[in-house]
Amino acid sequence: MSQGKVLLVDDNEDFLDILSERITSKGLEVETAESGTAALANPSLGSYDAVILDLVMPGMDGIETLKKMLAANPELQVILMTGHASLEKGIEAVKLGAMDFLEKPAEIQSLMEKIKEAQAKKMLLVEKKNEDKIREIVFTKGW
Repeated sequence: MSQGKVLLVDDNEDFLDILSERITSKGLEVETAESGTAALANPSLGSYDAVILDLVMPGMDGIETLKKMLAANPELQVILMTGHASLEKGIEAVKLGAMDFLEKPAEIQSLMEKIKEAQAKKMLLVEKKNEDKIREIVFTKGW
C-alpha cells in the first residue's frame, strides 16, 4: 500500500526518472510532469500529498507554476527544488506559499522528511476545511 502520493515537476527527464525511482523505493506513489503547464493540466493535482517543483524550467518557471497551483488548490503542499539556488527566489517562493525550498541534489532523507511534513500539513488543512464545512451545514440547517 502506498504511503502517499507525490508529483514531481522538472524539465530534466533523467532527473525525474532517478528521483521518481528513489521516492518510489521509499513506499510513495509518484507521478511526473515535464513542465509547469503539464502539471497544471493534471486532473488529480489537488490529490497529491506533496508537489516537488523545479524552480528553473523553460516556458512557465517554478514561481509562476507555484502561483497557479496554489490559486487552484490552496491546500497543496509545494516543495521547490533547484540546481540554481538563490536565496531571494527561495524566500519569494515561501512568501508565495511554498512549503519549503531545497537545493539539487537534495539528500533523499531530507526530501522524505519534507514530504512527511507536507502530508501532515495537508491533512490538517483538509480536516479544518471539513470541520468548517460541517459547521456551516449545522448553522445553515439550524440543527
